[in-house]
Amino acid sequence: MLESGKSLLDQINDPSELRKLKVEQLPEVCTELRDFIIDAVSTNPGHFGASLGVVELTVALHYVFNTPYDLLVWDVGHQAYGHKILTGRKDVFHTNRKYKGISGFPKPSESIYDSFGVGHASTSISAALGMAVASRLKEEKDRKIVAIIGDGAMTGGMAFEGLNNASVNKSDLLVILNDNNMAIDPSVGGMSDYLLKISKSQTYNRLKKDVWEVLGKLNGFGPKARRLVQKTENAIKTMLLKQSNLFESLGFRYFGPVDGHNVVYLAEVLQSLSHIPGPKLLHVITKKGKGFKQAELNQTEYHAPGKFNKVTGEMLDCECVVNKPPKFQNVFGYTMIELAEMNERIVGITPAMPSGCSLNLMMEKMPHRTFDVGIAEQHAVTFSAGLAIQGMLPYCNIYSTFMQRAYDQVIHDVALQNLHVVFCLDRGGLVGADGATHHGVFDLAYMRSIPNMIVTAPMDELELRHIMFTAQNENHGPFSIRYPRGCGSLIDWRQPMEAIPIGKSRQLSEGSDLAILTIGTVGIQASRVIKMLRKEGINAAHYDMRFVKPLDEEALHIIFSNYKRVMTIEDGVLQGGFGSAVLEFMADHQYSSELKRIGIPDQFVDHGTTDELHREIGLDQQGIYQTVKSFMLKE
Repeated sequence: MLESGKSLLDQINDPSELRKLKVEQLPEVCTELRDFIIDAVSTNPGHFGASLGVVELTVALHYVFNTPYDLLVWDVGHQAYGHKILTGRKDVFHTNRKYKGISGFPKPSESIYDSFGVGHASTSISAALGMAVASRLKEEKDRKIVAIIGDGAMTGGMAFEGLNNASVNKSDLLVILNDNNMAIDPSVGGMSDYLLKISKSQTYNRLKKDVWEVLGKLNGFGPKARRLVQKTENAIKTMLLKQSNLFESLGFRYFGPVDGHNVVYLAEVLQSLSHIPGPKLLHVITKKGKGFKQAELNQTEYHAPGKFNKVTGEMLDCECVVNKPPKFQNVFGYTMIELAEMNERIVGITPAMPSGCSLNLMMEKMPHRTFDVGIAEQHAVTFSAGLAIQGMLPYCNIYSTFMQRAYDQVIHDVALQNLHVVFCLDRGGLVGADGATHHGVFDLAYMRSIPNMIVTAPMDELELRHIMFTAQNENHGPFSIRYPRGCGSLIDWRQPMEAIPIGKSRQLSEGSDLAILTIGTVGIQASRVIKMLRKEGINAAHYDMRFVKPLDEEALHIIFSNYKRVMTIEDGVLQGGFGSAVLEFMADHQYSSELKRIGIPDQFVDHGTTDELHREIGLDQQGIYQTVKSFMLKE
């Protein structure tokens, strides 16, 4: 029984309560849910536009399907805020993406309604197919499996692999294609163009009305309905002779396109589809940022804005602070333009992240030499290899965590052939609120194990420029550069670029008590700690190693010959990372120094601010200081 004076959303603590409402009440639920998301994200930043775009679809799904028994698999998990709010997390949603709060992505350990953990794109169809096959093997004939794929994820190769395999398995699977023509930036490629053609096809749109009118009669008219459906399907087949449908060709029954913002209609459609066995695909047209004018008009900017005024849309987290260092990705973007102007062989490649990695700066100035390949990291790497083998010099920019998806291509297509591809790994280290799915902590370890690969991490923005310049100075073969998200330390970074000797470190300070070896931007924290230690009479030498591979063995021989205590600091995993490389050197050359390694332990790190996470694992200034003190006091 609904209580008077309370909103509908206030009375929905799980989907079973949503299903008690009349279908005519669903638009009101959608309005309240959309307002709730706007209120929450305006003060607690997170992903915004994608979740607004699927409000109606989310409500309809939970209204029609018996969740959590029926399984919803969300692709690109930042679509799922409405899902989280409707599934028992409304009262804790203010902790979204905060330290020790709920995750910004679906997470099975957080809720039984989160059927599969997601954060990367294009995984939903494969996962949902596995669930559907498992249900068939367990003879769960009444369980429904739904994959919701969108925000550009259909451009990923894994999505096509899932579609292809689903057509063979003939499992009872519903794929909902949330078509908003956007990832973070506008979707690109043949799939995007194809979906646009379908959505504007007069033939499909005329037929759509007949199909749904027939489906709506399935439950009530027995043989007559079946004859009508057969007649409609014959019309579809006739039409397909004139206009091929990719999904039908893959063995899916295609339905749509339908309006993704008409919740009553969506509920009717989903109810009808739930009675149709086998693999089927519903094409839903939505608008990213729906219901918030500024987000509709500026979809990239409002994909994941900071704090903003929920009435005016004005951004409240201004990055244009006087004397604030630029973001590393912006330094990369501007440096790419300079290098491309100097070297006509240079081209830029990114898998759907031109704004995120700032390659859009080069894209605006040199569109013919900059390529957004869609959410397709494997293709991005092998595409780069093809360019390289024909004499071009690709700078392939992929977030560290997303590069994991293309590891075989890095080995087989680039390193094995010793091709000159420069991998620029943005978002190295702990990235903050996106959590375990997005922390770039494995790249130093996984890249250093590959033959021919140069592995480097600059300590600051100027070093990034120097290393980017060095990478193109001659043919070094595969070359990996990793750097963190966000702002660095230098205001005056636009200094002339210089070549750095490959595999050579630099000594930043002298000391007699111990040697501290760092890689990447953690060196800045180490420098501050060394100054603190000097006030207490502990003199530490500081080496910015610059390269994980090749290591500066000349410097390491000097270090291990002169210091009884050596410490390595990295913001990557300890297992197989920079510290492991130094430890291996020490063992190979039978040095007896005592070595202490600081880095990411053998665990997945959850979400929070980078400061909170660094503090948790002892990579903050105070944590490093205390570790050094304990190390020095050890007998």
